[in-house]
Amino acid sequence: MQRHPPSLRRIPFLLWPLVLLWRLITLFANAVGILITLLLGLLFMGLGLLFMSTFVGIFIGLPLFALGFLLLIRGLW
Repeated sequence: MQRHPPSLRRIPFLLWPLVLLWRLITLFANAVGILITLLLGLLFMGLGLLFMSTFVGIFIGLPLFALGFLLLIRGLW
């Protein structure tokens, strides 16, 4: 059985948005470096928490917090 590289493996249709988001974050992390990625992740998480403190801002704050968390995880690994 031949093994394919990770980029050629079949990805389930419903996971494509997550895979594309992860690849975009990886591209960003490689472009600007790990330290700036970690700092931006913390900044986005803080802004997300700030926005989530209001009821109306939760629609902006939650995705911002999630993006910051993904940046933080990508910068660490």
